[in-house]
Amino acid sequence: MKTVRIGAGAGFSGDRIEPALELVERGQIDYLGFECLAERTIALAQAARRNDPESGYDPWLEERMTAVLAPAFARGVRIVSNMGAANPVAAARAVTAVARRFGLSGLKTAAVTGDDVLDLIRGQELPLIDRPGTTADLGDRILSANAYLGAAPIAQALGNGANVVITGRVGDPALFLGPLMHEFGWAEDDWVRLGRGTLVGHLLECAGQLTGGYFADPGRKDVPDLARLGFPFAEVTEEGDAVLGKVAGSGGRISVATCTEQLLYEILDPSSYLQADVIADFSGVHFSQAGTDRVAVSGASGRARPDMLKVSIGYKDGFIGEGQISYAGPGAVERGRLALAVVEERLKIAGIETREWRGDLIGVDAVDRRDATGPEPLEVRARIVARTESAIAARRIGAEVEALYTNGPAGGGGVSVNSREVIAVASTLLPREQCRPVVTFETA
Repeated sequence: MKTVRIGAGAGFSGDRIEPALELVERGQIDYLGFECLAERTIALAQAARRNDPESGYDPWLEERMTAVLAPAFARGVRIVSNMGAANPVAAARAVTAVARRFGLSGLKTAAVTGDDVLDLIRGQELPLIDRPGTTADLGDRILSANAYLGAAPIAQALGNGANVVITGRVGDPALFLGPLMHEFGWAEDDWVRLGRGTLVGHLLECAGQLTGGYFADPGRKDVPDLARLGFPFAEVTEEGDAVLGKVAGSGGRISVATCTEQLLYEILDPSSYLQADVIADFSGVHFSQAGTDRVAVSGASGRARPDMLKVSIGYKDGFIGEGQISYAGPGAVERGRLALAVVEERLKIAGIETREWRGDLIGVDAVDRRDATGPEPLEVRARIVARTESAIAARRIGAEVEALYTNGPAGGGGVSVNSREVIAVASTLLPREQCRPVVTFETA
């Protein structure tokens, strides 16, 4: 029976690069997926693109491609990634430039576009699905609007010979489902197999989380050699069942427990996981240990895909100012509390209006605000953070913390301050027929 082996090369933009290279060189994989696009990333990338039309894609793209492109091309490993962010076409050109630098003549890179629906959103008053109100309420604060496309254009690009497929916003599992649709010829309405392929993608999309990263809890859930954590692969059959594994000798662990935690990660209803390609049903999923660091998975299903596509909207939402200062030695907690009180009062005296304000003693009450019991710590970190409507007001937050050096309690030190604009995310829905994916190609 034919199988396809797909590796997970990244679970977020800043992820480690070495485990992806390890998969290419030693994992005997057919495909490598890099999932690098968080919810707010496209809004930030759109801002970068406005300043430079050739930017707007993942800042680590060239470094990742420099590491893996040549060995992947030599071994016939095809790469799929959403590192295109706000500018997949420019990203495809950047990949082609890396290919030419290494002399990879004939390497073909596809760019999948069509997810940018900013003009459509600006022209309509659509209800928001995660809060009261409509898209019109966000007004001219909107920076970006991107629909979650599915796997079909990825499969199309691979069918037309792409060695590398670069997308903007797609559903995370689609990066892995697309190669399966291409390899096995799964139809766009083969709901059961699409549901199973979506499960494979969902398990792989966070890379090291499946092999014990974020799972590890010493003494309770031990994971060996986290510093050399290997990333997972899935060996998938034509029916969509799979065996999950990692490169022999790499760090980490793949077990029924690690797989179960990842299965439940970031889904609301396991029986109705809504994706652009299918409504996946994970309620019947079964894991079984198939050997050391090998887990078999089966039992997923699916039903007809939604008529609407989710759209992620990035918008400006004010500014955040922050300052931190440390106190140590006897009375550190009380001096820290006095510092918080001083800054709170200073903001009132200075007339700095804040939408939200929070003061914490990290290690004392930043997580649990009930009355603490037991011995007081000998060191604390006081943190003051507030949301404001202007950048100037946000900077004043940190300035008041810094002023504690000479105007606050004794023994303060190690001040750090920052201010930043807040890019928030809201969501709405668009009819899928309004979103038309386009595939273009670059050849080295």
